[in-house]
Amino acid sequence: MQFGDLPGWTLLTMFVGAGLVIFLAGVRMTHLADRIADRTGFGEALVGGVLLGAATSLSGTVVSVTAALDGRTSLAFSNAVGGIAAQTAFLAIADVIYRRANLEHVAADLASVFQSALLLLMLSIPVVAYTGPDISLLGVHPASLVLVGVYIAGLFALREVRDQPMWRVVDTFETRPDEPDEDQGDTRSNLGLLLSFAALMIVLGLMGWTISRVAGELTDRYGLSASLVGALLTAVVTSLPELVTTLAAVHRGALQLAVGGIIGGNTFDTLFLTLSDIAYREGSLYHAVSGADFFWLAVGLVMTSILLLGLVVRQKDGPARIGFESASILAVYAGAVALQVLT
Repeated sequence: MQFGDLPGWTLLTMFVGAGLVIFLAGVRMTHLADRIADRTGFGEALVGGVLLGAATSLSGTVVSVTAALDGRTSLAFSNAVGGIAAQTAFLAIADVIYRRANLEHVAADLASVFQSALLLLMLSIPVVAYTGPDISLLGVHPASLVLVGVYIAGLFALREVRDQPMWRVVDTFETRPDEPDEDQGDTRSNLGLLLSFAALMIVLGLMGWTISRVAGELTDRYGLSASLVGALLTAVVTSLPELVTTLAAVHRGALQLAVGGIIGGNTFDTLFLTLSDIAYREGSLYHAVSGADFFWLAVGLVMTSILLLGLVVRQKDGPARIGFESASILAVYAGAVALQVLT
């Protein structure tokens, strides 16, 4: 398909249509992830942070990799780090909707605290790469390989944290523990659930490819900033599954799945940079982008730090019945968007 031959209204229709498909797929994936968590006994925080987090990030992965293959390094990078900021803001929105108490209070889980710290570490690695020498091995910066190693090590450590925790969460009246739900008439086997989940992942991948192509064409045709398009357009649209899954999980009472899905998805999203660096064959991705592209990475670091503080403090309620972390996260994101648009 030659996207350059299509009129502008067709491109916009395709973009919106792909976003709608991603939205609907995200609703279904939340239900399946909850069933898988209950059936396997792995728990909502772990399944949300690993399986659901990685799966809902697939469309964003495809956008970044496709953009990097096309040489659109700014779009690839901004899409990855912009999605992390957007998804953290989604968690704050879910906190606003959940009226019983602060979401980070009721969904307390050590796995989420650990993954937040892991995310901060992984977000710091690209900064080190950018400020360091421009080196690469077979066109891939060593930092990209370090990201993968840290992520894998983090998964093993996360399992250890879950199975043999050295810290305990203090339960309160508002705390909602992870309790398996009834199957509610779902007679599919575990394999059937996983195959359905995999099919939705394929759909998300196809929609991500479509969005990347359309976004690239719109950027060229209308002279838009690739950084702006990546951080505020493709990143937000491809993050819709995270918004849907978070709100749906809160509605279902799967609060640990909601928090774990966002944090786990953000952690997986940092691997977009590794895949994009591999796809970009002209050298190091981190030195092919400008300092302006690191703006949203810095915003993601700030927002994740605030979230981690909120998970540790576990404020029961605050302004508008949300914790200080949600109010601060929304303020930081709104300020970042305004700064990006107005400058």
